[in-house]
Amino acid sequence: MLTHPTLDQLHALGLHGQAFIDIQASGEANGLGHAEWLALLLDRESSLRRDKRLSARLRYAKLRQQACVDDIDYRTPRGPDRAQRAVVRDARWLRRSARRS
Repeated sequence: MLTHPTLDQLHALGLHGQAFIDIQASGEANGLGHAEWLALLLDRESSLRRDKRLSARLRYAKLRQQACVDDIDYRTPRGPDRAQRAVVRDARWLRRSARRS
């Protein structure tokens, strides 16, 4: 299979082509049918795009430190209790407000 014309077509369609190169280099494509190979290619491409969007958002956010909800020290008394933090962590309130809109 000709790799360079295929990569040129992927770029023309707005696809990165990195997933195509990775699949070809690893030899995963050898044992797959056409539909499975295409599904793997699309899955990798969408993962790469999702990761790229996330890294751009994190860069734009300019966060001062790496932190998450699991890093909260519950021994120190603060305003919200553990149950209220669980509601925020699960983001149920966000889904409910999105349905209302």
